[in-house]
Formats: sequence, C-alpha cells, structure tokens
Amino acid sequence: MTKSRFLAVVTALALLLAIPTAVFAQRVPPHVFVGSVTLDGATAADGAAVTAWIDGEQVASTTASGGTYSLVVDQADSSYAGKSVSFKVSGANAAQTADWVQGGGDELNLVADTSSGSGGGDGEKGDVGAKGAQGPKGSTGPAGPAGPAGPAGADGKAGANGKAGAAGAAGSAGSDGAAGPAGADGADGGGGALGVIALIVAIVALVAAGGAFMTGRRA
Repeated sequence: MTKSRFLAVVTALALLLAIPTAVFAQRVPPHVFVGSVTLDGATAADGAAVTAWIDGEQVASTTASGGTYSLVVDQADSSYAGKSVSFKVSGANAAQTADWVQGGGDELNLVADTSSGSGGGDGEKGDVGAKGAQGPKGSTGPAGPAGPAGPAGADGKAGANGKAGAAGAAGSAGSDGAAGPAGADGADGGGGALGVIALIVAIVALVAAGGAFMTGRRA
C-alpha cells in the first residue's frame, strides 16, 4: 500500500474512532472503502465523483483526491449485510464490487470506463405483438393402420322371374301306325252289300286311327 493510501485508511479509521460510543450503541458500524481511482485508463482527476450503490440506490458519495478515495457506507440498521456494493466514478460504472460487512474495511482500487455507461434500469414490458400469419400446410403424414372389418351386410332380395322363352319349332312327322285287325267275315248271300259297307267303315276307322296317331306324334 502506498503512503497516500495508508494515510487515507488511517484517516477513515480515525473518523470512526472519533464517533462517540453512544452513537455506536444506536447505529450499526459502517463499512469503509479506500483505494486508488482510475477513469478511462488514467488516474481520476481531483474532484471526480465516487459513489457507492446498493440495489440500484446511491448509498454514499465522495470525491477523488490525488488519485485516491475514501468512502464510508453507513446505515441505520443491518439491512445492508451481505448485499453487493457497486461503484461509479464520474457516473461511469467501475468493474469492482464488494459485499457490505458491518464494521468492515477494504482497500478496493476502482477502475471505471465511460464507455460502460451508467447502467440504466430495465424498461417497462412492451405490449403483446400481433398474431403472426398462419404457416404453410405441413406435408401429409403416413397412412394409419387399417381398422377392423365391419359386420356382414344383410342378404339382398330375390330378383324377379325372367320372361318365358319363345315356342320351339314343330317336330317332324311320325311314322305310319300299325294296320288295324281284319273285319269279321260277312254273311253269305244277300249279306254281300253289308259286307262291303262294313269294309268301308273299317277302312275309314283305320284311316281315322292313323290320322289321330300322326296328330299325337306331331304334338
């Protein structure tokens, strides 16, 4: 530690010791930070603001002198215990942080860069955007497995009878029938005319029988 830093630490501790004991009985001892201050790669100018922040709120401030600083982070209770303390030099964020400890004392060399900005808080959540256009239709998926066979259907009604066919052609003529038996002999004498008549009747009967037979064959 350089002589100037040593003097800064001694000065800070002397200030703490100068605080009346009654005050310590009511307040929590603070955490003291001392060290060098560098801004944009060069020693910070005298009067450059050095501030301490907890949970986004500034909790202590001082100015650089001779390239060093001495900063007392005080509080009324122990609510800062274990919380991270960040630092800024002339509004630029320093890369170094430290946890706040009751009655603590640290040498912390601060290195800040104006390109880091002051680190604003998160903005408000924006409105929900409009619904996007519907995407293109996807390709057809593979065919699923075949389902179980359905039950058999009921028997259909019987069809109507078809029309009768045309009459067949007439058959050929049948053969001649057998000759009928011979007639009884006629009486002698005057019975000759009757015999002739009987013969004629027999012939007619024979012809009629043959015609009937032929007609039956044709049917």
